[in-house]
Amino acid sequence: MGIISWLLFGLIAGVIAKALHPGKDPGGWIVTIIIGILGSFVGGWIGSAVLGWGDVSGWNFKSFALAIVGAVILLWIYGMIKRKSSST
Repeated sequence: MGIISWLLFGLIAGVIAKALHPGKDPGGWIVTIIIGILGSFVGGWIGSAVLGWGDVSGWNFKSFALAIVGAVILLWIYGMIKRKSSST
């Protein structure tokens, strides 16, 4: 997939991850979308390097699921970091 495809893929994954991870996230929708884009790369890495499912290629269910899982993981980590830094 080209870089534009990955960006669109991550954008969609970020919106879905925000819906799956409701609540008040620090940074709002823009940060959530950026995290979704990064999450698509993380999800692709998890699928190929960690789980051995092969490369994430194309617009299919497996690729979307991995991108969404990566985005949710990053949203959770980002929320934990922001909560910890705001409480100190």
